[in-house]
Amino acid sequence: MNQYNDFSFESLSEDIKICISDEHRFGTDAFLLANFSAPRHKDLVCDFCTGSGIIALLMQRDFQPLHIDTVEIQEKAFEQIKLSIEKSRILNITPFLCDLKEYTAKQPLDLITCNPPYKISGTGEKNNSHEVSIARHEMLCTIDDVCRSASKNLKFGGRLCVCNRPERLSDIFVAMKANGIEPKRLRTVHKNPNCQPWLVLVEGKRGAKPFLQIEKPLFIQDQNGEYSQEMKKIYKLNQE
Repeated sequence: MNQYNDFSFESLSEDIKICISDEHRFGTDAFLLANFSAPRHKDLVCDFCTGSGIIALLMQRDFQPLHIDTVEIQEKAFEQIKLSIEKSRILNITPFLCDLKEYTAKQPLDLITCNPPYKISGTGEKNNSHEVSIARHEMLCTIDDVCRSASKNLKFGGRLCVCNRPERLSDIFVAMKANGIEPKRLRTVHKNPNCQPWLVLVEGKRGAKPFLQIEKPLFIQDQNGEYSQEMKKIYKLNQE
């Protein structure tokens, strides 16, 4: 038995269940980042700041990479991902309870994903929950910490995929370049075709040469306020 009384499970597929809690749930950005990163079957992957483990579980559901490590510093979230792995009977996800700055992969990785805290520490209103504040604000790690640890653990040509708010885009580019990771792909995410972006998806490659590909925008909704066809595919809403 675990020590927490607010755990519940949601189904991501017939076989994969995720444990959620009041502090550690998931949102649309996790689905977008998992889809954007698209690991190959042969890839060794790690998900930093994994929280409930949603991105690792979605990658397992949709792409089945060879192996996934997850890194989380908060004990409650770590217990959640362990329960999700156990209940879903997944053998190729290994959870780590540690600071991402201290994480060292057993061998160089093909892909690291990270849905990091979006807000700079000391800015914006803090949540009453300390756990939620850690997830939202750069209290325990910064985007530079993410890129530094990624550079240490990625193989040459390995990819780092992150999502963040548009106002942090220059910070992402600077942190990637400072740590030998070249920004290679950028995609903006918009609520609908009439809205400014609310999220950016960025892929960098360790040791790559400069060349940034800006992909077409991703719209959550169409002009009628319904999920766009692309979002239906990401959410798997159009499957029989």
